[in-house]
Amino acid sequence: MNLDFYTTVLRSSGKYWVALCLENGIVGQGETKDAAISKLREAIDSFEEGRHREKDIYTAPVSVGELHEFLTVEGKEPTSEQYELRAVNA
Repeated sequence: MNLDFYTTVLRSSGKYWVALCLENGIVGQGETKDAAISKLREAIDSFEEGRHREKDIYTAPVSVGELHEFLTVEGKEPTSEQYELRAVNA
């Protein structure tokens, strides 16, 4: 699924940031937003390389239920001030 950009949701988790790619469910984590995005890019690149070698690797967009679970921090209902949506260039 090589795209020009990926839709990414960032949320804080303790002292870390977690970035979730909505197109494929891949996650990156770092101490800053930029570090989380960087780890996410690395993970997407690695995943895409694997998909080119192995044609039967499954990928699917994140479901609404999975997104809700990601946004629910430690059992608390989501609050909009803790999240950020970005387009990440591939």
